[in-house]
Amino acid sequence: MRHVDFSPLYRSTVGFDRLFTMLDSLAQPESAQTYPPYNIERTGEDAYRISMAVAGFSEADITIEAHRNVLSVKGERKDEGNGEGTEVLYRGIASRAFERRFQLADHVEVSGAFLKNGLLHIDLKRNVPEEMKPRKIAIATAPAKAAKQIEATTTN
Repeated sequence: MRHVDFSPLYRSTVGFDRLFTMLDSLAQPESAQTYPPYNIERTGEDAYRISMAVAGFSEADITIEAHRNVLSVKGERKDEGNGEGTEVLYRGIASRAFERRFQLADHVEVSGAFLKNGLLHIDLKRNVPEEMKPRKIAIATAPAKAAKQIEATTTN
């Protein structure tokens, strides 16, 4: 795969270094990590849900941590003995430890998580602060005195 050099863009942009780093990391192949499988859904205008298949893991085995626009989900099962006198002949149910990381956009926060029927659901919500939302600026008519001054400067 080709590597893109973003260094010329660093000279003419301010504050986009995180974006270029993220684009560069997306181009790198993820070490073929496919476990556990997951879905990302949009559940509303500013709401999302990540669903991960974590069959065999309990709430105590899973750790969810959000830090600086990165959501980390870690799972590690404690060894539960198979019981006295039993022997596993074939192990097809995966119980290996895992760690998944998700890059979150600015102002996206984890609003909750729950485990149901072997699926871990993590709800996300985008909360854009009021001062960052676009606002409409009303155009007022100029007072009569200011209008005459503007008119006088444009005719000269």
